[in-house]
Amino acid sequence: MFEVLVFVYENYWRGDACPEPDQLGRKLSAHGFEAEEIREALHWLDGLSLATQGMQIERSANDEGSATVVLRGTPEAAMPQSADAMRIYSQAEQEHLGAECLGFIRFLESSNVLPCGLREIVVERAMAAPGDPVALDELKIIVLMVHWSTGIEPDALVLDELCESREGRTAH
Repeated sequence: MFEVLVFVYENYWRGDACPEPDQLGRKLSAHGFEAEEIREALHWLDGLSLATQGMQIERSANDEGSATVVLRGTPEAAMPQSADAMRIYSQAEQEHLGAECLGFIRFLESSNVLPCGLREIVVERAMAAPGDPVALDELKIIVLMVHWSTGIEPDALVLDELCESREGRTAH
C-alpha cells in the first residue's frame, strides 16, 4: 500500500490534482501495482479525503511557511488547543504507533510542522494503516500524504527529514 501512496504523492502535486478513484485505480494498475495494493491504498486515500474534508487552512502572516489548521464543526474550532496542552495516547495508539513513531510525531509538533489538527489526522490515518507497530518510514509517508491532501507544503528541511532515510547520515 505504501508504494502506491508514494507513487500518488510523486505523480500528483496536490490532493486536488489527483484523479477520481476509478481513474486513479486504472492508472495504478497500468503502472503494474497489484490489485490488492491498489484497493488498500484507494480505501486509505478515501479515509484521508474524509478526514481532511472539513478543514479550513489559515496561514499566519507573521510566520512565513507555518500554517494554523482549524477543523470546522469540531470543538477545536470553537476552542483552540492551549500552548501547554498535552496529547495523551491510548494504549491501542501506543501499541500500533510504537515509541519511535510517537517520538517522531512529537518532534514534528515541537518543530511547528504538525499543528494539533493535522496531528490528529496523522494519528487517525496511521491507526488505519497496516503494520503493528507502524514503521517510521511508513509514518513519514502518512505525514507527507496528510500535508499533500491539505495543500500544505512543509519547509525544505522538514521535507528532507520526511523523504530521506537516516542511513548514511552523520549526526552533528
